[in-house]
Amino acid sequence: MGGEDLFGGLPEGKSQGEAAGRGAPRLLEPKRDQIELRAVDIESLIGEDHPARVIWTYVEGLDLSELEQRIKARDDRPGHPATSPRLLLALWLVATSEGVGSARALERLCEHHDVYRWLCGGVSVNYHTLSDFRGGNADLLDRLLAEHLAALAEVKLIDLDTLAQDGVRIRASAGAASFRREARLDQHLAVAEAVVEQLKQEVDANLDASNQRIKAARERAARERCDRLNAAKAALSEIKEQRQQREKKRGNGKKPKEPRASTTDAEARVMKMADGGFRPAYNVQVTSVASEQIVVDIEVRNVGSDRGLMRPALERLPVRNVRLPKRHLADGGFNSAEDIEWAHAAGIEVYCPPTQSKHGTDPFLPRRGDGPGVLAWRARMASETGNALYKLRSICECIHARWRNWDLRQLTVRGAEKVRAVVLLHALTNNILQGHRLKTV
Repeated sequence: MGGEDLFGGLPEGKSQGEAAGRGAPRLLEPKRDQIELRAVDIESLIGEDHPARVIWTYVEGLDLSELEQRIKARDDRPGHPATSPRLLLALWLVATSEGVGSARALERLCEHHDVYRWLCGGVSVNYHTLSDFRGGNADLLDRLLAEHLAALAEVKLIDLDTLAQDGVRIRASAGAASFRREARLDQHLAVAEAVVEQLKQEVDANLDASNQRIKAARERAARERCDRLNAAKAALSEIKEQRQQREKKRGNGKKPKEPRASTTDAEARVMKMADGGFRPAYNVQVTSVASEQIVVDIEVRNVGSDRGLMRPALERLPVRNVRLPKRHLADGGFNSAEDIEWAHAAGIEVYCPPTQSKHGTDPFLPRRGDGPGVLAWRARMASETGNALYKLRSICECIHARWRNWDLRQLTVRGAEKVRAVVLLHALTNNILQGHRLKTV
């Protein structure tokens, strides 16, 4: 048989140039109509050294019986099982450390993000439950903060002899345009009450179930607006009284400006912020261990000035089972003579820079009317030893910087109690992670 007949059945070969551009290319296209089964090992979703494991280890050892006692679903009673309070607390602590402040965003993360899926372990959560848990447990978070602080002190990881105090102003969940004077508030309140009454009559008269639910929701929204307006009116009375007392002390005879209150968050006040602007905000007082970035106590206030807030912060410590410090470092805005004298009588050395005089006199020299506490404070701040010790106060600014990295720039909740819960979450998260670092150093 000839060579030409051996491969006669094969197609004739083509050169590379002839084959180019001919025929359909073979591609891998997505097919989304297929069913795929996946085996997921939840335990391996995150690494062994992930901060979420540190937080979960902390949460596992807590006594949360006061929350568990509120659950109505029991072994001998019907009802759907409630989401574990331990899980809700761990979710918010981890979310806080990653700058997540929205309950809706946290709900979405629990469905898709590996860290939160590891925490949930197959348990589904909704944003209503998450939001209610965060806003309604400020006292619990305060207790946990105090207990964790005591545990760190017991194992000698922190020294409570030297504390630092500083205030951080956090933007409120209210706009500047929401502030109204009394006459304008009365007008808005009258309109809101009329709307509530009209909607209530429509709900009672209409028997259609779907429309009734819609109108009931509208009535509830109008009623909540009435409540906010009434709260703003009550805040106006408080602001007016504070201004009158301030004017009496000054005695300049000037008529105080007409006060305004927010219809969105009645407890928020316009304050001077760090960038020099004026916005609705809360003044959060943070007392911390001077050199270890551990929060000792927080207090939420709606007064923009720090003057006169040193003594209240120190008086809160024994209530929280924390002994008074030997040294207290504070920023320049806290240097009230009355507070310094009180601290001197209590055996506390205050380190706080004196205010520069407008007349150019030396602020460290004794002045007429200075008590023994103020005299000792001026001499202390004029010494090199005092200045060297006061430099430790700047370390507490790292706590504020960490909170801003966690996106605590503008609040997503309204009202001082809910703001307190949010700040306590940040303080507790800071202490858990910082305490873990101190143990591993």
